[in-house]
Amino acid sequence: MNFDLSEEQQMFVTSVERFAAPIDVEARRRLRLSPTGYDRARWKELAEMGLIALAVGENAGGMGGSAVDLALVVEAIGKANAPDPLLEHGILPALLLERGGASDALEGVLAGETIATLAWTERGQRYSLKAKGMKAESGGDGFVLSGEKTMVMGTLLADLFIVTADFGGETACFLVPKDAPGLEVRAYRLADGSIAGEIKLTRTPASAKLSLDGAGLAAVAAELRLYAAAEMVGLGQRLLDDTLAYVKEREQFGVAIGSFQALQHRLVDAYAKEEQARSMLYRAALTDRGDTAKWERAAAGAKAYIGANVDAIAREAVQMHGGMGITDELAIGHAMKRVMVLARLFGDVDTVLAEYALAA
Repeated sequence: MNFDLSEEQQMFVTSVERFAAPIDVEARRRLRLSPTGYDRARWKELAEMGLIALAVGENAGGMGGSAVDLALVVEAIGKANAPDPLLEHGILPALLLERGGASDALEGVLAGETIATLAWTERGQRYSLKAKGMKAESGGDGFVLSGEKTMVMGTLLADLFIVTADFGGETACFLVPKDAPGLEVRAYRLADGSIAGEIKLTRTPASAKLSLDGAGLAAVAAELRLYAAAEMVGLGQRLLDDTLAYVKEREQFGVAIGSFQALQHRLVDAYAKEEQARSMLYRAALTDRGDTAKWERAAAGAKAYIGANVDAIAREAVQMHGGMGITDELAIGHAMKRVMVLARLFGDVDTVLAEYALAA
């Protein structure tokens, strides 16, 4: 099978590499420490490159990229150790808005003018997509929502919240602008420096209801699992590359520590894990999308396998660097913390592995 990139795919990967190149460790740290955890001007540039539009079909104003196209772009972002939240504020809301029929809101997201985020996690629900605590009811000409959500990524950055709520016993998605009455936000930082938070809605009016049911939401979650796995593959490559460079320079007993056979064996194991992870990623990305059950199972399996492998690579990288490996002074510290967040997006390793086992 030919795994060479097409001319268009190579163009996107090269564009991402060029876009991410100016962001070194210090620039990344400053960006994360800003009041919202990111820069809106940079987000506009990212959108103008067509990276968000790649996730959406041409009929909806996008570029109709395939799962492999998106995986390649997100992998390149991971390899560059870029701080750009393309997954959580680009691909995810774009897919939800397109499939939910919210063309007006989607237009702003594709242009980079509107930053949207999904509020779906509730206390005591672990990684269940089914909304329980957040309730929606008809109110006047629209809908009103009441309840709480936790672990909402980009709470201070988002202009628009896509909120899942129980509506007549079924999970539905509603659009809530950041300035809606009755909306309260409590923000906090995640391990990777990005800002998430909790939101509380008290009879808050929704601007629209998406035509997306529970099955549609699950399908989007499956795609995000795959793309989270893709970013972890890129991060794993960055962790491995930086560690290989370090062990060639760091000396102990008068020689480079990379000459020690024990470390060489461990690095070979890390290399094998990275290559196996990449193979698993493309195996899942090339799975027939027409078979929904098979596709979702493949995405779950890939995320579980890649999450475990890249976590192992990150731990080896940190150990070989020593204590400074977990600091913000080195790229591997940032990469490891991003892996920790991604490995838990839409289900940690144990959760998605259990789903994969049940579906197999």
